[in-house]
Amino acid sequence: MRAPAPAPERSRRSSWFAPFWRWHFYAGFLVVPVFAVLAATGLIYLFRFQLEPALHPSLMRVEPAQDGSLMPYAVQQQQVVERVGTDPALAGATLVSVTEPADPRSSTRFSLSLPDGSTRDVFVDPYDARVLGSLDPDTTLSGTAVRLHANLMTGWVGDAVIEVAVCWGIVLALTGYLLFVRGWKARRRVLRHARTAAGRPGGSTRLRDARLRQRHALGGAVLGVALLAVLVTGLPWTGVWGAQAQQLATRGGTSFWSDDPGAVSSPTSTLDESLPHSHSRDVPWALGGTERPTSGPAPSEDDERTVANVDTAVLVAARAGLARPLTVALPETEDGVFSVIGYAFGDPTAERTVHVGRFGGEVVSTYGYADYPVLAKVVAHGIALHEGRHLGTANMVGSAALCVLVLFMCVSGPLMWWRRRPRDGTLGAPRARLPLRTTPALVVALVALGVFLPLFGASLLLVLLADHLVLRRVPALSRWFAVRP
Repeated sequence: MRAPAPAPERSRRSSWFAPFWRWHFYAGFLVVPVFAVLAATGLIYLFRFQLEPALHPSLMRVEPAQDGSLMPYAVQQQQVVERVGTDPALAGATLVSVTEPADPRSSTRFSLSLPDGSTRDVFVDPYDARVLGSLDPDTTLSGTAVRLHANLMTGWVGDAVIEVAVCWGIVLALTGYLLFVRGWKARRRVLRHARTAAGRPGGSTRLRDARLRQRHALGGAVLGVALLAVLVTGLPWTGVWGAQAQQLATRGGTSFWSDDPGAVSSPTSTLDESLPHSHSRDVPWALGGTERPTSGPAPSEDDERTVANVDTAVLVAARAGLARPLTVALPETEDGVFSVIGYAFGDPTAERTVHVGRFGGEVVSTYGYADYPVLAKVVAHGIALHEGRHLGTANMVGSAALCVLVLFMCVSGPLMWWRRRPRDGTLGAPRARLPLRTTPALVVALVALGVFLPLFGASLLLVLLADHLVLRRVPALSRWFAVRP
C-alpha cells in the first residue's frame, strides 16, 4: 500500500504574510485617527508664518514708513505698558519678551504673561509705536494646531494616546514594508486581471479597488522611511519615553535639551516653539555646575554706568553677530539679564543666545550650539527636521508632502477596508497568528521593541492578554475579531 504523501510545509510567505497583514490591519485602526490629526495639524504648523498674517492682517501687517525708520523698541515697549494699564483684558500682565519685525511689512510682537497663566501677544506698528491690538496665541489657528499636535488638548491622556499611536505607527510601517514586498506580485496580477476585465459587469469596480490598493502600497513604500524618521524625531517630546530617556541621559552626564543656564528670565511659555533654547529657571543636571550670570547690583546715583534697555540689548547682540530678527527675553528680576535669541530657524548649528546686563549693557555670557551636550545637538537637528526647517525650502516642501501623503494613507486604508469589508458581520481581518514558536528572533525583536518603547510594550501585553483571556472565550468577540483558535 502506497504511503500518503506528507503534508506540504507552510511556505515562509504564507506563515509570515497573513499574521503581519493582521497586525497591520489592527494597528491601522489604532493609528489612523491619531495620525490624521497629527498630519493635518502638522501641515498647518508648517505654514503658520504664511497663514497667521493672512488671518490677522490688521495685527501682523503694517505699511512701511516713507523713510523706513523704526521707533525705538523702548518707546514701543512703553506703549504696550500703557495699554496693559488701560485694557481690562491685559490687567496684571507681565511683559516677558519682544520679537523684532521679520520684514518691513511686519509688526513688532510683545509677549505677555497673565496672572492666570495664559498668554497674550500684543502687536505694535514699529514705525509709529501705535498698539494695533492683541490676541491669545493659543486660540489662533496655528496655536490650536500646536496644542492638538502636542497632546490632543487633553493633557497627559492625549500625550499618552499620541505616544501609543507613534509606537504602533512604527509597527504599521515595518509590517507595511513586508506586505509591500511579499504582496507585490499578487497586486500586479490582480491589477492586470482587473484591467483585462474592466469592460465586464463589475469590472470597473474591481479595477478601481485594484488601483486604490496599488496606490496605497506605493504610497506606503514612499512614506515608510520618512514616517519612521518623523516618528523617531518626535519621541523626545513624549511624556513617557521622552521623560525616561532624559532621565537616563542626565544620569550619564548629558541632556536631550539645550537648556540655557544663563537665563534668569522665564519666558518659556510665551516664546515661539521654533526658538531654539529653553530659558527656564530649571538647570539640567549636566549643566548644574555652571555659574548663572547676573546683571550685578543696580548702579548708585554717582555710578557712571547707564541703565540698558531693549534697544541696548538688540544693538549689543547684533554687534555680537546674532542673526536677525532677534527675540529679546526681558529680565524678570532685579539681577536678571536681557536674553537675546538669534534667528536660526533653518540652521540648528547657528543657534545662539547673548545675555546682556540690564545696567551696563555688557555681554554677560553667551550660549549656543557649540555649548550643547552631544545628545542635545543630535536632538536639535532632529527637531529641525521634524518641523520642516532644517534644509530650507526642500525640507518644508518635503514635510508638507509627507503630511499630505499621511492623510492620503489615512483615507485610502479605511476606504479599502470599507469597499472589501465582509458581509458576515466580522471585521475582515486575516485569521492568523505570528509564528513566534518557530521564530525566536521575532520574539526577541518584539521584546526589545517593548523594552525600548514602554507604552508599546504595555499596550502589546494588554492586547495579548485580551486575546487570550477575553476574545478566545467569548464566541461573538472571537468571530468578530477573527481570532484563530
